[in-house]
Parts: sequence; structure tokens; C-alpha cells
Amino acid sequence: MPWIKALHIVFITSWFAGLFYLPRILVNLAQETETLATQRLLLMARKLYRFMSLLAIPAILFGGWLWLGYGIGKGPGNGWLHAKLFLVILLIGYHHACGSLLKKFELGVNKRSHTWYRWFNEVPVVLLLAIVMLVVVKPF
Repeated sequence: MPWIKALHIVFITSWFAGLFYLPRILVNLAQETETLATQRLLLMARKLYRFMSLLAIPAILFGGWLWLGYGIGKGPGNGWLHAKLFLVILLIGYHHACGSLLKKFELGVNKRSHTWYRWFNEVPVVLLLAIVMLVVVKPF
């Protein structure tokens, strides 16, 4: 199980790198007015989204493997695991929201300000903090 946990941590870390950077590109896209720069940012965002999607798959699979190893969270004292899984589902939703927002930029229909994207950019930080606290502290 330590190998699975190590691989899970590596892929989660890599996935989060993309979750931290892609929204930052979206902030820049929301501010950009030049067509050439916009096209370059869109190319970067598309490639990053595709790459981070590939990283998310083994992260989730290794996490599922660990979850099965824990007995699927049955019994007392596993409330932290249920809370963590809920946050992981939110994280997957955030990942898909990033893809949806990228599509809107590609179609030229973005209706949000760069300030909104700056706040949106903070969501994975909060989720990571909460998930790590749940896993390490196991408060319930």
C-alpha cells in the first residue's frame, strides 16, 4: 500500500499544479485585448487542460485503490474520509468548470471579469488545505 499512496501523492501534486496554473491563465485571458496574445494563452490553456486531465485520472484511480484498502470508510472514526471524498468530488467539478470556462473563451463568449477569475483561482487552494487537514488530522 505505501507504493500506491506514494503514486497517489505524486499524481495529486501534479494535478494540483495544473489546477493552480490554469485559472491564472484564465485571469490573463480575461484581461487580454490583443488577438495574438489571446491565441497564445488559449493554446497554453488547452494544452495544460489536456495534460492535467491525464494527470487527474491516475490520481483518482490510485485514490480509489487506497479507499478500497481502507474498507470504503465503514465504521466509526471514518467521517474524515467521507468529508475528504466529498471535497474530491467538488475538486473534480472544479476541474470540469475550468474546462467549461476555457470553452467559453475559445468561443469568445466570456462574460466574467478578471476579478472574478482571481477569486475562482483561490478555490483549489482552499480545497487542498481542507483535504490535507482532513487526511493528516482526521478530526472525526
